[in-house]
Amino acid sequence: MTMATALTNARIFDGHDWHQDKCLLIDDGKVAGLLIKNDIPADTRLVDAAGLIIVPGFIDLQVNGGGGVMLNDERSVDGIRQICAAHAKFGTTALLPTLITDTPEITASAIEAGLKAKAEKVPGFLGLHLEGPHLSVVRKGTHHPELIRPMEDTDLQRLLAIGGSFDALMITIAPENTTQEQVRALADSGFIVSLGHTNATYDIVKDYVAAGAQTVTHLFNAMSQIENRAPGLVGATLDLGELSTGIIADGFHVHPAVIDLALRAKRGPGRIFLVTDAMSSIGTDLTGLTLNGRQIFRKDGRLTLADGTLAGADIDMLSSVLYVHRKLGLEFEEAVRMASLYPAKAAHVADRKGRLMSGYDADFVVLSKDHQLRHTWIGGEQVYTA
Repeated sequence: MTMATALTNARIFDGHDWHQDKCLLIDDGKVAGLLIKNDIPADTRLVDAAGLIIVPGFIDLQVNGGGGVMLNDERSVDGIRQICAAHAKFGTTALLPTLITDTPEITASAIEAGLKAKAEKVPGFLGLHLEGPHLSVVRKGTHHPELIRPMEDTDLQRLLAIGGSFDALMITIAPENTTQEQVRALADSGFIVSLGHTNATYDIVKDYVAAGAQTVTHLFNAMSQIENRAPGLVGATLDLGELSTGIIADGFHVHPAVIDLALRAKRGPGRIFLVTDAMSSIGTDLTGLTLNGRQIFRKDGRLTLADGTLAGADIDMLSSVLYVHRKLGLEFEEAVRMASLYPAKAAHVADRKGRLMSGYDADFVVLSKDHQLRHTWIGGEQVYTA
């Protein structure tokens, strides 16, 4: 048992309210409470936060890579550890390493690496996101069309075998290449089924939501759009309260006015949450990378294929939070919730992540008054100092 620690002299946002005169007490990897200084146990280690800001740690449900590593290329515990460590430098305390459409063999090895990463308790590792290969070729985006295919029974059985094996396990599918019965089986086994890379109609989306789909992958990108007589997946996402959705807020994937409209239009209880869709470039000075043998170019904050197709994103979570706060004028507290509480709810871990409450995981970010990152804590341990 490690000594309890209390962070003092900070302004603390617990995910709902601000606390000006409280200390954050952490013990055995958990939040033990928000206390006034006189109530802190005598044998507690004190850490002076010197007027800084403490907010819940960020949760990213779509992370293809970071720190020079792509999950598709480095399917190992070390690779996952490097991705998690790269994003911790930007305030992400829990994430889903994401496998972009690939071969069955590579998918299997990524799953095996994820199981080992969980067993080794890699800091920040929450589970896996399998984005494909059962998508629509018409809405493929950067996914290699030759690797996209229908879900067969062997695929389904391989997936069902790992249901419930992670804290969170997400799969992005398109109705064009999966059946409602397959979605129902996946959802029943513990998968978070996300709709994406699809031309599905509003009515088809409703049917797949009834079968168990719960989220949507990177709203507005690689999906059927809103038309006057055809709401598409975008319209269904905003209209159906059962659905939550990730969105990439980097200034390239979605126009800020469109993000603002979506936030005002979204019917609850489902929420719009931030995802980075980050590639291996995060935390590096790389000028490019490769995916499925194709060159991706990095320039001026964008990642593209040779034909200009956006290929993931070159943004971190803190930058995403500050983008919606500063560019859209969203209250800072709501911007933080979009990166913490709302993805925690979408991933079904909001009973222990996404807020700073007694009994919750001690995952948090320490920021300066102008919102620059100073420290990242995961499970009560300081894992990064700027």
